[in-house]
Amino acid sequence: MTMVRIPPPALPVRDRRAARALSPMLTRLAEERATGVLVREHGVLYLAEGRVVHAESPLAPDLGVLLTAHGTLAATAWQRAAAQAPDPAQAPDPVQAAEALLRSGVLPTGALELCHLDALYDAGYFALAPSGTPGRFRYGAGPRLGPLPSVPVVALERETLRRRLLLHRLWPDPAADSAPLIRADPAPGPAAALSVTPRQRAVLDRVDGVRTAADLARDLGRQAFHTLVDVRRLTAAGWIAPVPADPAPPPAPPPRPVTTDPDIALLKRLRDALEAL
Repeated sequence: MTMVRIPPPALPVRDRRAARALSPMLTRLAEERATGVLVREHGVLYLAEGRVVHAESPLAPDLGVLLTAHGTLAATAWQRAAAQAPDPAQAPDPVQAAEALLRSGVLPTGALELCHLDALYDAGYFALAPSGTPGRFRYGAGPRLGPLPSVPVVALERETLRRRLLLHRLWPDPAADSAPLIRADPAPGPAAALSVTPRQRAVLDRVDGVRTAADLARDLGRQAFHTLVDVRRLTAAGWIAPVPADPAPPPAPPPRPVTTDPDIALLKRLRDALEAL
Protein backbone atom coordinates (compact mmCIF):
# COMPACT_ATOMS: atom_id res chain seq x y z
CA MET A 1 0.00 0.00 0.00
CA THR A 2 1.37 3.40 -0.98
CA MET A 3 1.55 5.95 1.82
CA VAL A 4 0.58 9.47 0.79
CA ARG A 5 1.97 12.29 2.86
CA ILE A 6 -0.57 15.06 3.25
CA PRO A 7 1.04 18.48 3.74
CA PRO A 8 -0.20 20.62 6.61
CA PRO A 9 -2.81 23.21 5.67
CA ALA A 10 -1.23 26.38 4.38
CA LEU A 11 -1.91 29.73 5.93
CA PRO A 12 -4.04 32.12 3.88
CA VAL A 13 -2.04 34.39 1.61
CA ARG A 14 -2.48 37.44 3.82
CA ASP A 15 -1.41 35.41 6.87
CA ARG A 16 1.74 34.16 5.16
CA ARG A 17 2.67 37.73 4.29
CA ALA A 18 2.11 38.83 7.88
CA ALA A 19 4.23 35.92 9.15
CA ARG A 20 7.10 36.88 6.86
CA ALA A 21 6.88 40.46 8.16
CA LEU A 22 7.21 39.52 11.83
CA SER A 23 11.00 39.71 11.85
CA PRO A 24 13.06 39.31 8.69
CA MET A 25 16.19 39.46 10.85
CA LEU A 26 14.98 36.52 12.93
CA THR A 27 14.25 34.50 9.78
CA ARG A 28 17.75 35.18 8.49
CA LEU A 29 19.32 34.19 11.80
CA ALA A 30 17.38 30.93 11.75
CA GLU A 31 18.67 30.19 8.25
CA GLU A 32 22.21 30.91 9.42
CA ARG A 33 21.73 28.61 12.45
CA ALA A 34 23.00 31.53 14.50
CA THR A 35 23.65 31.48 18.24
CA GLY A 36 23.20 34.62 20.31
CA VAL A 37 20.66 37.07 21.69
CA LEU A 38 18.17 39.08 19.63
CA VAL A 39 17.16 42.24 21.52
CA ARG A 40 13.94 43.88 20.38
CA GLU A 41 11.89 46.76 21.77
CA HIS A 42 9.46 44.58 23.76
CA GLY A 43 11.53 41.52 24.57
CA VAL A 44 14.55 39.32 24.01
CA LEU A 45 14.91 36.04 22.11
CA TYR A 46 17.75 33.63 22.86
CA LEU A 47 18.87 31.54 19.88
CA ALA A 48 21.02 28.42 19.76
CA GLU A 49 21.88 26.97 16.36
CA GLY A 50 18.99 28.91 14.86
CA ARG A 51 16.37 27.66 17.33
CA VAL A 52 14.66 29.68 20.08
CA VAL A 53 15.68 28.30 23.45
CA HIS A 54 14.33 31.05 25.70
CA ALA A 55 12.41 34.34 25.56
CA GLU A 56 11.95 37.20 27.99
CA SER A 57 9.71 40.26 27.99
CA PRO A 58 8.83 42.88 30.62
CA LEU A 59 5.21 42.33 29.55
CA ALA A 60 5.12 38.62 30.44
CA PRO A 61 5.70 36.78 33.74
CA ASP A 62 8.89 34.73 33.76
CA LEU A 63 9.20 31.02 34.33
CA GLY A 64 9.69 31.42 38.08
CA VAL A 65 6.40 33.29 38.46
CA LEU A 66 4.46 30.69 36.46
CA LEU A 67 5.95 27.82 38.47
CA THR A 68 5.49 29.26 41.94
CA ALA A 69 2.23 31.23 41.69
CA HIS A 70 -0.13 28.27 42.14
CA GLY A 71 1.94 25.91 44.22
CA THR A 72 3.45 23.90 41.36
CA LEU A 73 6.82 24.65 42.91
CA ALA A 74 7.71 26.16 46.27
CA ALA A 75 9.22 29.62 46.03
CA THR A 76 12.19 28.50 48.14
CA ALA A 77 12.92 25.65 45.69
CA TRP A 78 12.99 28.11 42.80
CA GLN A 79 15.23 30.48 44.72
CA ARG A 80 17.68 27.66 45.49
CA ALA A 81 17.76 26.64 41.84
CA ALA A 82 18.26 30.25 40.70
CA ALA A 83 21.11 30.68 43.20
CA GLN A 84 23.11 27.99 41.38
CA ALA A 85 24.02 30.42 38.56
CA PRO A 86 27.75 30.42 37.74
CA ASP A 87 28.07 34.13 38.52
CA PRO A 88 26.16 35.13 41.68
CA ALA A 89 26.63 38.80 40.77
CA GLN A 90 24.40 38.39 37.73
CA ALA A 91 20.62 38.24 37.73
CA PRO A 92 19.17 34.72 38.05
CA ASP A 93 19.04 32.86 34.72
CA PRO A 94 15.63 31.15 34.36
CA VAL A 95 17.01 28.58 31.94
CA GLN A 96 19.85 27.59 34.26
CA ALA A 97 17.45 27.50 37.19
CA ALA A 98 15.08 25.22 35.26
CA GLU A 99 17.94 22.92 34.31
CA ALA A 100 18.97 22.75 37.97
CA LEU A 101 15.42 21.71 38.81
CA LEU A 102 15.62 18.99 36.17
CA ARG A 103 18.81 17.63 37.68
CA SER A 104 17.38 17.68 41.19
CA GLY A 105 14.17 15.92 40.19
CA VAL A 106 12.05 18.33 42.25
CA LEU A 107 9.49 18.54 39.44
CA PRO A 108 8.35 15.97 36.91
CA THR A 109 10.27 16.48 33.68
CA GLY A 110 7.14 16.82 31.56
CA ALA A 111 5.60 19.46 33.81
CA LEU A 112 8.73 21.59 33.79
CA GLU A 113 9.19 21.30 30.03
CA LEU A 114 5.57 22.28 29.43
CA CYS A 115 5.84 25.31 31.70
CA HIS A 116 9.08 26.32 29.98
CA LEU A 117 7.37 26.22 26.58
CA ASP A 118 4.43 28.21 27.94
CA ALA A 119 6.80 30.92 29.17
CA LEU A 120 8.76 30.88 25.90
CA TYR A 121 5.72 31.32 23.66
CA ASP A 122 4.23 33.90 26.02
CA ALA A 123 7.29 36.15 26.12
CA GLY A 124 8.03 35.45 22.45
CA TYR A 125 4.63 36.84 21.48
CA PHE A 126 5.53 40.21 22.97
CA ALA A 127 9.13 40.12 21.76
CA LEU A 128 7.82 39.83 18.18
CA ALA A 129 5.33 42.68 18.58
CA PRO A 130 5.50 45.46 15.99
CA SER A 131 8.29 47.84 16.84
CA GLY A 132 9.47 51.25 15.74
CA THR A 133 13.11 50.47 16.49
CA PRO A 134 15.35 47.91 14.77
CA GLY A 135 16.43 44.78 16.60
CA ARG A 136 20.03 44.10 17.63
CA PHE A 137 21.69 40.69 17.61
CA ARG A 138 24.73 39.72 19.69
CA TYR A 139 26.42 36.65 18.29
CA GLY A 140 27.72 33.97 20.63
CA ALA A 141 26.22 35.53 23.77
CA GLY A 142 25.94 32.26 25.66
CA PRO A 143 22.74 30.32 24.88
CA ARG A 144 23.02 26.66 23.98
CA LEU A 145 20.83 23.71 23.19
CA GLY A 146 20.24 22.03 26.55
CA PRO A 147 17.82 19.54 28.06
CA LEU A 148 14.88 21.96 27.92
CA PRO A 149 12.88 21.95 24.66
CA SER A 150 13.60 24.59 22.03
CA VAL A 151 11.34 25.65 19.16
CA PRO A 152 11.99 26.49 15.50
CA VAL A 153 11.69 30.15 14.60
CA VAL A 154 8.91 29.37 12.11
CA ALA A 155 6.87 27.72 14.89
CA LEU A 156 7.19 30.76 17.15
CA GLU A 157 6.22 33.13 14.34
CA ARG A 158 3.25 30.99 13.34
CA GLU A 159 1.97 30.85 16.91
CA THR A 160 2.51 34.58 17.37
CA LEU A 161 0.50 35.28 14.24
CA ARG A 162 -2.29 32.95 15.39
CA ARG A 163 -2.49 34.79 18.70
CA ARG A 164 -2.63 38.18 17.01
CA LEU A 165 -5.51 37.09 14.82
CA LEU A 166 -7.37 35.62 17.82
CA LEU A 167 -7.11 38.85 19.80
CA HIS A 168 -8.23 40.86 16.78
CA ARG A 169 -11.32 38.68 16.38
CA LEU A 170 -12.19 39.05 20.06
CA TRP A 171 -11.85 42.86 20.08
CA PRO A 172 -9.98 44.78 17.37
CA ASP A 173 -8.87 47.75 19.49
CA PRO A 174 -5.53 46.99 21.26
CA ALA A 175 -5.75 49.99 23.61
CA ALA A 176 -6.64 47.81 26.60
CA ASP A 177 -3.55 45.65 26.13
CA SER A 178 -1.14 48.19 27.61
CA ALA A 179 -3.13 50.96 29.32
CA PRO A 180 -4.27 50.95 32.97
CA LEU A 181 -7.76 49.43 33.17
CA ILE A 182 -10.91 50.68 34.88
CA ARG A 183 -14.24 49.04 35.68
CA ALA A 184 -17.15 50.04 33.48
CA ASP A 185 -20.89 49.43 33.56
CA PRO A 186 -21.74 47.32 30.52
CA ALA A 187 -24.42 48.72 28.28
CA PRO A 188 -27.57 46.58 27.93
CA GLY A 189 -27.26 44.11 25.10
CA PRO A 190 -26.32 40.56 24.16
CA ALA A 191 -22.63 41.06 24.99
CA ALA A 192 -23.34 42.33 28.48
CA ALA A 193 -25.75 39.47 29.13
CA LEU A 194 -22.95 36.94 28.84
CA SER A 195 -21.89 35.55 32.20
CA VAL A 196 -18.41 36.29 33.50
CA THR A 197 -16.36 33.13 33.91
CA PRO A 198 -14.35 32.50 37.10
CA ARG A 199 -11.13 33.25 35.20
CA GLN A 200 -12.54 36.54 33.98
CA ARG A 201 -13.92 37.35 37.42
CA ALA A 202 -10.41 37.04 38.87
CA VAL A 203 -9.22 39.59 36.31
CA LEU A 204 -12.21 41.87 36.85
CA ASP A 205 -11.79 41.88 40.63
CA ARG A 206 -8.23 43.22 40.29
CA VAL A 207 -9.01 46.05 37.88
CA ASP A 208 -8.35 49.24 39.84
CA GLY A 209 -7.48 52.00 37.37
CA VAL A 210 -3.76 51.46 37.96
CA ARG A 211 -2.93 47.91 36.90
CA THR A 212 -2.31 47.05 33.25
CA ALA A 213 -2.92 43.65 31.68
CA ALA A 214 0.75 42.78 32.30
CA ASP A 215 0.35 43.69 35.99
CA LEU A 216 -2.75 41.52 36.25
CA ALA A 217 -0.93 38.57 34.68
CA ARG A 218 1.85 38.80 37.30
CA ASP A 219 -0.61 39.19 40.15
CA LEU A 220 -2.52 36.13 38.98
CA GLY A 221 0.56 34.11 38.03
CA ARG A 222 -0.86 33.49 34.56
CA GLN A 223 0.52 33.75 31.08
CA ALA A 224 0.20 37.32 29.83
CA PHE A 225 -1.39 36.30 26.54
CA HIS A 226 -4.15 34.35 28.29
CA THR A 227 -4.77 37.43 30.43
CA LEU A 228 -5.04 39.53 27.27
CA VAL A 229 -7.70 37.14 25.98
CA ASP A 230 -9.76 37.72 29.13
CA VAL A 231 -9.13 41.48 28.97
CA ARG A 232 -10.28 41.72 25.36
CA ARG A 233 -13.40 39.66 26.06
CA LEU A 234 -14.27 41.80 29.08
CA THR A 235 -13.65 44.94 27.03
CA ALA A 236 -15.86 43.69 24.22
CA ALA A 237 -18.62 42.98 26.75
CA GLY A 238 -18.27 46.45 28.28
CA TRP A 239 -17.08 45.33 31.70
CA ILE A 240 -13.72 47.13 31.58
CA ALA A 241 -12.09 49.89 29.55
CA PRO A 242 -8.67 51.50 29.24
CA VAL A 243 -8.12 54.65 31.26
CA PRO A 244 -8.83 57.57 28.91
CA ALA A 245 -5.75 59.45 27.84
CA ASP A 246 -5.33 62.96 29.21
CA PRO A 247 -6.57 65.54 26.72
CA ALA A 248 -3.89 67.52 25.00
CA PRO A 249 -3.42 71.01 26.46
CA PRO A 250 -4.84 73.82 24.33
CA PRO A 251 -2.32 75.47 22.07
CA ALA A 252 -0.66 78.58 23.46
CA PRO A 253 -2.00 81.82 22.00
CA PRO A 254 0.24 83.32 19.36
CA PRO A 255 2.48 86.16 20.58
CA ARG A 256 1.19 89.67 20.03
CA PRO A 257 2.80 91.15 16.98
CA VAL A 258 5.36 93.88 17.56
CA THR A 259 4.75 96.72 15.19
CA THR A 260 7.56 98.62 13.58
CA ASP A 261 5.38 101.01 11.61
CA PRO A 262 7.25 104.39 11.66
CA ASP A 263 3.93 106.32 11.81
CA ILE A 264 2.88 104.45 14.96
CA ALA A 265 6.30 105.08 16.52
CA LEU A 266 5.98 108.80 15.77
CA LEU A 267 2.53 109.02 17.34
CA LYS A 268 3.84 107.28 20.48
CA ARG A 269 6.66 109.84 20.79
CA LEU A 270 4.19 112.71 20.38
CA ARG A 271 1.96 111.18 23.06
CA ASP A 272 4.88 110.82 25.46
CA ALA A 273 5.89 114.46 24.80
CA LEU A 274 2.38 115.78 25.44
CA GLU A 275 2.13 113.81 28.69
CA ALA A 276 5.42 115.31 29.83
CA LEU A 277 4.12 118.92 29.53
